[in-house]
Amino acid sequence: MLDEEARTEGFNEMALKFSEYYKGGKIQIFPKVPVRSLEDFSFWYTPGGVAAVSRKIAENADNSFEYTGRWNSIGILTDGTRVLGLGNVGPEAPWPLWRGSR
Repeated sequence: MLDEEARTEGFNEMALKFSEYYKGGKIQIFPKVPVRSLEDFSFWYTPGGVAAVSRKIAENADNSFEYTGRWNSIGILTDGTRVLGLGNVGPEAPWPLWRGSR
């Protein structure tokens, strides 16, 4: 069995290899609802449609799990000074994490 340091180095090598291969990012976002034209967005994102969902959540905060993607969403915000425990790696270092969403 590999010792912990060798195992970590193996993961690091794989991360570099696949990050180079998937230059445009590793995550894609696809709509779950039909989007055939810009008019479809007006249905899903009208002020009234958004307001109806917001009101329902205001009635009971647990409704956010029913009406949004809250149950499977995460967000990571950084100014580059503390990236994954690496310390100050500068503002450019975290950009590979975001390239696919730009």
